[in-house]
Amino acid sequence: MAITADVLNSLVSITQFNKGQASKIFDRLRTERQLVVLKNNAPSAVILSPEEYERLSDIEEDYQLLLLAQERISNGGLEHTVPFHEAMTDLGISEAEIEEAEDVEIE
Repeated sequence: MAITADVLNSLVSITQFNKGQASKIFDRLRTERQLVVLKNNAPSAVILSPEEYERLSDIEEDYQLLLLAQERISNGGLEHTVPFHEAMTDLGISEAEIEEAEDVEIE
């Protein structure tokens, strides 16, 4: 029942945009992850908060990497692998160094 209430609360009529209430609608995205825009009482668009968009983009990227890994494994990609602990030893990196390292964003 709570899910139904959440969905109903996330509905926004296109009429509200036409009446100049866009700013108020976008302000709602500070507390809500998504809004569904209705046109003629049917879903027409979804508006996402920047955080929700980033979350979904990360999920998509992780899924693409999973598919790539599965493809490589099925094509015999494990024949030339090195166990994690062995790679760490070869590179001279300890678990403590990894835990202490700051997160780095690669673009």
